[in-house]
Amino acid sequence: MRKLITSSILLGCSVFTATFAQKSQYKVAVAAFYNCENFYDTVHNPLINDNEFLPTGEKKYGTAIYTDKVTKLATVISQIGTDINPAGIAFMGVAEVENVDVINDLVHHPLLAKRNYKIVHYDSRDARGIDVGFIYNPAYFTVIYSNPLFVQLPSDSKKAYYTRDILYVKGNLDGETIHILVNHWPSRLGGEEKSAPARAAAASVCKRIVDSLNKKDDHPKIVIMGDLNDDPVSPSVTKVLGAKDKLTNLSDGDIYNPWTDLYKKGIGTLAYQDSWGLFDQIMISSKWTDKSQKGFFYYQRNIFNKEFLVENLGHFKGYPMRTWDGNNYRGGYSDHFPVYISFLKKVD
Repeated sequence: MRKLITSSILLGCSVFTATFAQKSQYKVAVAAFYNCENFYDTVHNPLINDNEFLPTGEKKYGTAIYTDKVTKLATVISQIGTDINPAGIAFMGVAEVENVDVINDLVHHPLLAKRNYKIVHYDSRDARGIDVGFIYNPAYFTVIYSNPLFVQLPSDSKKAYYTRDILYVKGNLDGETIHILVNHWPSRLGGEEKSAPARAAAASVCKRIVDSLNKKDDHPKIVIMGDLNDDPVSPSVTKVLGAKDKLTNLSDGDIYNPWTDLYKKGIGTLAYQDSWGLFDQIMISSKWTDKSQKGFFYYQRNIFNKEFLVENLGHFKGYPMRTWDGNNYRGGYSDHFPVYISFLKKVD
C-alpha cells in the first residue's frame, strides 16, 4: 500500500515514496556507512588477535557487555535515515566487525528484526580480525554478485602485512543496477606520512574497479563508502581515486565527493586531540548527479550525530561517545558517527 505525506519538504513511507510542495512524488533510497568500533564476539578465534575482547581479557569483554554493544548499535541503525524515509536504510556498509555472527546478531535485534535485513560478509586476513560487511533490505535491494578485493600493502608502509579487504557488491536497487565498494582503509598508526602509501594502495583498488566499470558501461552507478582513515582533501581521495568536490567539475565517469565542504567547515565524524576528521565518507559516480534521469539521483548527505551519540563526560566530552575509554567500558556507541546519503527517483 502506498502512503503519501504532503508538506513543504515532505518525505515518507513504506514504499520509499516522498511528496514535495510541487506535488511531485519521489521514491527515496537511503545508503549509509557505520564504523562499529571493535564489534567482536566473546569467543576466541585462534586465527586472529582477539585476546583483548574476551571475558578473560583486560577489558573483561563478556556477555553483558556484548549484549549491550549489540543494543547500542541497533539503536543507532534503527534511526539512520528515518528523517527522510521511516523505513530506514536500503543498504549500508559496516566496518570493524569480527565476523558474520556479530552482524547476524545485530540485524536480528528486536529493534531491527522486522526489517528483515540480509548480510554480505567475507573474512579478511586482517591481523586484528576485523572486516567490513554489507547489510541490505531485500524489499528494496537485491544482491546480484559480491566479492572481496585484496589490498596489497606496500613494503614498510605498515607493520602488519595484511589489511581489510574491500567488499564489492553488485545489486539491483528498484530496477537499477548499482555497484558498491565498502572500505576500511589502513589506519594512520605508525604515522600519517609513513602509512599514506597503504591508503593509496586501497584507493588504487577502488580506482581500478571504477575504471573497469566505466569501460563496460558508459554510465555506471557506483557508490564508494567507508572509513578511509583519510579526509576528503587527502591525496588518497583527491589524487589516487580522483574524487572531485564540485558538481560543476564532473565529467562522465568521475567520482563526486559531497563531504569536502563539511570538512572545511570543521565538521567531522571522529575527533582526535581536539581536532575533527571526516574519515567516514560516501562517494558516488557522476551518473547519480543527473537529476533529469528516470532513475535514482543524488539528493543530500548527512552525518548522523544526534545528541545521544555525543560524549557528555570526561576528557572525550564533545566527541562521539565511544564504547571504550582505555580498558574501561564507557557504554557508548562508537568512536565514529555514521554517515548516510539519500537518493530520489521521480514517480510517474
